[in-house]
Amino acid sequence: MSETTSHAALGGVSTVSKATAPRKSTASRVAFASLIGTIIEYYDFAVYGTAAALVLGPAFFPSGNATVSTLAAFLTVAAAFVARPIGVVVFGAIGDRVGRKRALFLALLLMGVSTVGVGLLPTYETAGLLAPVLLVSLRLLQGVSMGGEWGGAVLLAAEHAPPGRRALFASIPQAGPPLGFLLSSAVILPTLAIAGKDGFADWAWRVPFLLGIALIAVGLWVRSRVAESPVFEERPTDDAAAPRFPLGSLVKQYPGRLLLGMGAAIGGASIYYLATVYSISYGPTVLGIPEPTMLTITSIAAAADVAVILPLAMLADRIGRRPVMLAGAAASALWALPMFGSLETRDPVLITGAFSIGLVLFGLMFAPMAAFLPELFPARMRYTGASVTFVLALTFGGGFAPLVATWLTSRWESPLVLGVYGGLLCLVSLGCLLALPETRDQDFSA
Repeated sequence: MSETTSHAALGGVSTVSKATAPRKSTASRVAFASLIGTIIEYYDFAVYGTAAALVLGPAFFPSGNATVSTLAAFLTVAAAFVARPIGVVVFGAIGDRVGRKRALFLALLLMGVSTVGVGLLPTYETAGLLAPVLLVSLRLLQGVSMGGEWGGAVLLAAEHAPPGRRALFASIPQAGPPLGFLLSSAVILPTLAIAGKDGFADWAWRVPFLLGIALIAVGLWVRSRVAESPVFEERPTDDAAAPRFPLGSLVKQYPGRLLLGMGAAIGGASIYYLATVYSISYGPTVLGIPEPTMLTITSIAAAADVAVILPLAMLADRIGRRPVMLAGAAASALWALPMFGSLETRDPVLITGAFSIGLVLFGLMFAPMAAFLPELFPARMRYTGASVTFVLALTFGGGFAPLVATWLTSRWESPLVLGVYGGLLCLVSLGCLLALPETRDQDFSA
């Protein structure tokens, strides 16, 4: 199939076979199970990002220079994003050839092992160079896990969705990242308050990681009980329909959609990670905003994002994916400067308002994205296609954002530079969305 030939008659009338139109109750259970797993995965990821911003630098990379230690800690954040493409290859092949459900179960199990492992690690003071080596190794495993998580979660929900409601059901696990961040804040803030800043840096930072044991157990139980995707079960089983190496087939047949899909998501990824990871370090260390205050600000903004995800997805089911996402990309590009410029005021109320508006605009881009990216690719390669576009966008737009931001603010010494950086990437997303087709009415069973 060529790049120019539509794999599912884009723009045509949606057709759904009897087997691929499950009951709403079944679809709701699957979407909920996907959401629970994604919350847990992103809780683990958010705990690490917050710990990297607050304590992992001096604990594992002591240098005598706070900026250098912070950069080293953020490099481990970026390392997980670099490892995500490995997860795409591994879990994409499992998801496209063996099943969506099995791939998601294994991804969550790997995340649990690596997250709890971080909580048990010795620090540099105890183990020397072995400590950062083990930290980076476990962080890479987290990245591999995340490479298979998002694509599988939204895909399982989307492929169970009733006709005409695909964006809504796919967006339910899309709420996992902000909810995971909120859950991590709900654990970290009281831990920080009880242990104090010194106690948190000394030992209490381990508590949120170790609590992951219970969360992972719940997530694995929930995911073990969901049904496999009806679209996957109906697929032809010959190798032509299910390529042995889906990523290679995608690169050959859909190079344009892979690149444009990545570009469509890159702007939102930068805004989200600048707001929820980098600002937690930048606010306290550079601007003197207390750590609990900064965590509270970002938590409120994440809650605003959660509140709009389902309504925006319903809008995308009604009027199409592109109009909603185009509005979000354009508005985010314009709002990025006042959003991050608000940090300079050091006023918690103003910052909270600016960040909340920013993450609502981010929701315009990302609520429909959960359906849009899978709809760009045929069923036989859809797990890999959706995963690779999203993962690459998060890697280049989000994974390196704290690192790039640390360098930018060290040179220009103003949070406005964060707005310039995030705004430019949102303009890239705007251009890519303009180049991609509307996908709402395609036949998702093909």
